[in-house]
Amino acid sequence: SRGVNWQTIVFISGMMVMVKGLADAGFFRWLCLVVARTVRYRNAPILVSFMFLSGLLSMFISSITVMLFMAAVTIELARLLGFDPVPVVIGEVFASNVGGSATMSGDPPNVIVGTTLGYTFTDFVTNVGPIALLGLLLSVLFFYLIFKRSLAAAEQKNTGAEAVQYPEPRDAIASMRSFVCHSGILALVVVLIVTQAQSGLSIASAGAVAAVLTLLAGGRNAVRILRDIDWRTLLFLIGLFICVSGLEETGVLGLLAGRIGEASGGSLMAVVAIILWGSAFVSAIVDNIPFIAAMLPVVSALGQTVGFSQQPMVWALVLGTDIGGNGTPIGASANVVGTAVCAREGYPIGWGRYLKYAMPPMMMVMILCTVMLSLKY
Repeated sequence: SRGVNWQTIVFISGMMVMVKGLADAGFFRWLCLVVARTVRYRNAPILVSFMFLSGLLSMFISSITVMLFMAAVTIELARLLGFDPVPVVIGEVFASNVGGSATMSGDPPNVIVGTTLGYTFTDFVTNVGPIALLGLLLSVLFFYLIFKRSLAAAEQKNTGAEAVQYPEPRDAIASMRSFVCHSGILALVVVLIVTQAQSGLSIASAGAVAAVLTLLAGGRNAVRILRDIDWRTLLFLIGLFICVSGLEETGVLGLLAGRIGEASGGSLMAVVAIILWGSAFVSAIVDNIPFIAAMLPVVSALGQTVGFSQQPMVWALVLGTDIGGNGTPIGASANVVGTAVCAREGYPIGWGRYLKYAMPPMMMVMILCTVMLSLKY
């Protein structure tokens, strides 16, 4: 059990509690509708703005939660405005994974990396943030150029229809008091996460603060909030940490590190490329949480046995794992959630269509990561 990363468990569980409180207060639907109204319910601007919103939210909140609400609101607007929601939802999935790679709190793999190796929010933002931002801009540009004509055509076709009654953002708010309270908790937790390096507060403490304040604000709903937490995922993570610890104890991961060191021929850039692209393709097939948990000890062993600097290998692992997860519908949890919401609402996304839309921008962003890491290291 000593292999269990309790900081990660506490932080993720605390954020789950906070997100449940925000959802009950109508925060996410309100925010989506505010953005849609700001761009005057135009199809192409909705694509661009929702992708940026997904990327921004995923820097601080689980991409699973982000996609759960982004996909639902996107489909609601698609039916209202007459456009195909599938390209927009896939664009949001892509943006959430890329945006989530920019910060320590963005994706569960990043939380595992930060808490295991002692990196802070600032370390992630300064080293991975600029690359993730460029990747987000590149992916938004790609989706806009590819789908702007079809979205514009749907908008033109819908122009002659009857007057549309657009949903009002305020209608998403069940209780203004609850909305203000939970929004304030989110703002406080974001400040605690961002200032982690300066305050010395652990990421687990930020998650604990989020959970306690949310439960206090929930009052009589506190028990229901706790009941609705995804306890199965937390138990899975605990079991995963124990399993990876067993692989480390028996020398399996050390053996893998030695093989990678031999294949690199003693070149740091070769090792970075192997980790970056290997992580990307494996994460497109296997969920990125177990993969990064298994690879972290390998990276640490590489630094000790071959004598390479650890940081470039760590950042290559983070970028490859988070961005490579975009490659297939099962590569990351956000992909599974986004496609499941679409299927439930009558817009099934097959593997062929998903790969057609997501694989080209994934390759483009991966090439960008390779160039940026080469220039930096």
